[in-house]
Amino acid sequence: MPTKREREYYARGFTDAMRMASKDISRVGSFMEAMEPTYDPLSGTGFGPDRPIYGRKKPKRKLSAWQKYIKNKRNHITYRDGKLNLKAMGVQYRKKKRR
Repeated sequence: MPTKREREYYARGFTDAMRMASKDISRVGSFMEAMEPTYDPLSGTGFGPDRPIYGRKKPKRKLSAWQKYIKNKRNHITYRDGKLNLKAMGVQYRKKKRR
């Protein structure tokens, strides 16, 4: 259930978008093109129709050594029904010499 603040933010965003859409839609064709660039104080950058509003993407985290081991199909040990035998894989992973 959205909080009161979330409902207010949604209402403000909706009214802003509607205002921008009706502003000059006949001349421009779409309200995204009519949106004038503004300044985002959090990231210190301007944003407009071609830039994301929320700034930079979060960097992807590195995979752990176990996740890299699991990712390699050659290391898979399976039961007859095709499921991974994680216990046996864990034993082989611990025995394996890692750099």
